[in-house]
Amino acid sequence: MKYFTKEWYEEAQIRSFLIFHETVKDWEEDIAWYESEGLNFKEICKNNLEYNRAHLLKYLPAAFHPYIQDGTLNSQFPSEELRKMADQWLLEYDERAKAKKITYRNYYNSIKGSLSESVMQLFEKTLHDAQVISIEIPSKDTFIMTLDCRGGYHYLTDVRLTFTGVRSLQPTSLSVESVWLCDEVYLTETGFELHVLLDSPLIEFTILGENVNIEVIS
Repeated sequence: MKYFTKEWYEEAQIRSFLIFHETVKDWEEDIAWYESEGLNFKEICKNNLEYNRAHLLKYLPAAFHPYIQDGTLNSQFPSEELRKMADQWLLEYDERAKAKKITYRNYYNSIKGSLSESVMQLFEKTLHDAQVISIEIPSKDTFIMTLDCRGGYHYLTDVRLTFTGVRSLQPTSLSVESVWLCDEVYLTETGFELHVLLDSPLIEFTILGENVNIEVIS
């Protein structure tokens, strides 16, 4: 991946930690709802923070670290200081994220006229949230991936992608049940290069090929 990398995705996930309740009343009502459902609000906050601690420390500036270390980042109503820092970080992050999307979109618009119809369809009919059902490599230059797209935005059934003229495949093995998050496509002299960010586990997958056939399996 050149734009939508593992690091980009990790940073995007911690963004939610800096979106706070607007008022103390909203905060208290949220806690009351958890308690009415028999849930331990403080324990949930603690577990969420621990699960994301490494990424929070990695991507947030040092000024946030005391709030992460003592657990108050998500377990208390935010101080004005914390809210101001969060608002500034969110503003800068959103600007960076928007610029990255615009830069890639401009690149894609510049090459799409040179891509095959099927490669254009592969990118434009997003496979976001599709789940990998099976992987096949019937020959050294053919790669087949079958996806369950029922939880996605297009197709809403199983889809088989058959990549032909494959020259490179990294990594060569993928996990069944991996989830397709996002992708980038690039023009090459002999066809295209597709970069896919997959989750469960989080990996960057790259395939260099000449074309792809998209078969909807009803």
